[in-house]
This record gives sequence, C-alpha cells and structure tokens, in this order.
Amino acid sequence: MRIKSIFYLTILFLIAVSCKQSTEESRDITNNLEEQLIAANQILIETEKQEIIDFIERNQWNMRETGSGLYYMIYENGNGKKAELNDIAVFHFSLYLLTGDLIYSSDSLEPSQFRIGRGGVESGLEEGMRLLRVGDKARFILPSHLAFGLPGDGLKIPQRASIVYDIELIELK
Repeated sequence: MRIKSIFYLTILFLIAVSCKQSTEESRDITNNLEEQLIAANQILIETEKQEIIDFIERNQWNMRETGSGLYYMIYENGNGKKAELNDIAVFHFSLYLLTGDLIYSSDSLEPSQFRIGRGGVESGLEEGMRLLRVGDKARFILPSHLAFGLPGDGLKIPQRASIVYDIELIELK
C-alpha cells in the first residue's frame, strides 16, 4: 500500500512539474507574440501618421493635431453657436480618401445630421464637430483608429484607411 501511495505521489508530482513547465513556456510564447504584435502595430501607426503628414504638406494645408490624432483646419469661420454635447449637428460633407477619391457626400438638398455624444458616427467626426461653430467650413483628417478602423466600412472605405472630411456646419438643434 505504501509503495502504491509513493508511486501515485510521484506520478502526481511529475504531472504537476510538467504542467508548470508547459504553463511557463506558454506564457513566454504569449509574451513574445504580444511584443511582436505591439511592435508591428507601432510601425503601422507611424506609417499612417507619416502618410497623413505627407498628404497635408502636398496640399499645403495649415492643420492642427488634437491629442487623439485628429487633424483639422477651419478654413471659413462662421459666427453661430459653438457645437456642444447633445446638440444635433446638421451639416453638408464630402468624404475623401488620401488618394483624393471622393467616397461619399451629403446631398445638397438633404444635409446629414447626428446627435453629438451619442455615437453612431466615427469618433473623429464627433471630436471634430465639437471644434466648430454654425457657419464654419472645415477639413478633418481622421486616422483609421478615429474613422472606420481595421475593417473599413465594408463598402467603399478600405481597411485601415485614413479619411478626409470637408464639412460645413449649417445648423445646431
């Protein structure tokens, strides 16, 4: 009986040790993979930022950058109310890729609208809209993480695409 107990304890010990080594090896592999993915993501972010900077320089635009990475310029100042959370922004827009291709635009008869702070639009558009007053005309460049992200929109905007909005804020409700 005693030999059987020692045998079983030895087997349990060996199983525990092998599981511990396997867990440590798994953690090492996971940590290494995570570091590689972070490094690759940083390269993609830096590359996208440089593409945006080059685009701005080619067009000779004087743009500012927010802390989130949104680039903006107000090229015609309005004199109306400043946009705030919960306002319904009514606006005309044209949406381009950095290639200059027009992707979407609002109908001149039917402007677009959304409630600021409720989501449903790109986070960069929400952020940019809060910089405007009624009557302002502005350009926003949204890096992919503020636009449609990794997947794009599934229709016309490709994966990881930076986009350019040309906006006219016509009303706040």
